[in-house]
Amino acid sequence: MMNIPEKIEVPAPTAWPVVLAFGLTLVFAGMVTAASVSILGAVLAVTGAVGWFRQVLPVESHEWEPVVQEEIAIQTSRETVERIAGIRAVPRAWLPVEIYPISAGIKGGLAGGAVMALLAAAYGILSGNGIWYAMDLLVAGLFPAMATETARQIGTFNVYRFLVAVPIHLLISLLVGLLYGAMLPMLPRRPILLGGFVTPLLWSGLIYGGLAFINPVMNQHIDWVWFVASQIGFGIVAGFVVAIQERIPTRQRTPLIIRMGIEAPGLVREHQEDLTR
Repeated sequence: MMNIPEKIEVPAPTAWPVVLAFGLTLVFAGMVTAASVSILGAVLAVTGAVGWFRQVLPVESHEWEPVVQEEIAIQTSRETVERIAGIRAVPRAWLPVEIYPISAGIKGGLAGGAVMALLAAAYGILSGNGIWYAMDLLVAGLFPAMATETARQIGTFNVYRFLVAVPIHLLISLLVGLLYGAMLPMLPRRPILLGGFVTPLLWSGLIYGGLAFINPVMNQHIDWVWFVASQIGFGIVAGFVVAIQERIPTRQRTPLIIRMGIEAPGLVREHQEDLTR
């Protein structure tokens, strides 16, 4: 059994910190009242500081206090968890209960990216700027150093810009598709509203506010009405493709210790018995 001493050494109590604090309070209070209040506060502050320092320097003041032994027993008189009458006891669940696989986000991103490319090409043809107009804007918007050169040749086909634009468009489409796959389970009843309208409008507003400062030259060449329409087209198609994929149920009813790979059959049995009560 561990030997418990009868007394222990503790820091000696002192009132000097309170005197110092009260003196500093009077110093600042005197700035809005009278100079005499600040003078009194300064005297108290210096006195409190000196008295406090003398108790800790060069050696701290200590005193001995008797040790009172007390046995603490933690127990409860309740054998079961109390439940609210009329409400069925259910285990806590992490939301969402079901999620989409990664493949759903990839499929949605590719489908949405293809629709956006078609809408962008259609706009280039209808506006008379050329079928490669949107591709040139994408490259120049992400690489401001190429904005001046692209502005002179905008709407014309260029192999280098094509090889740069296609991977960028695919990468962004896949990333947004994966984001849709993670977000849509949060609003399973309104996938088209979230993916087709809310997210594209927020994304378009962010680009509209930032591009004016990042690349004002290209900002003047963008038809924002058509840009928003193409974003909505991407969102509707990507959201629909993701929403029709089969969901995967999450392991909600499995205890955390099992999900972590730790075997604890006693705790599992106890948890199941508690749920059946």
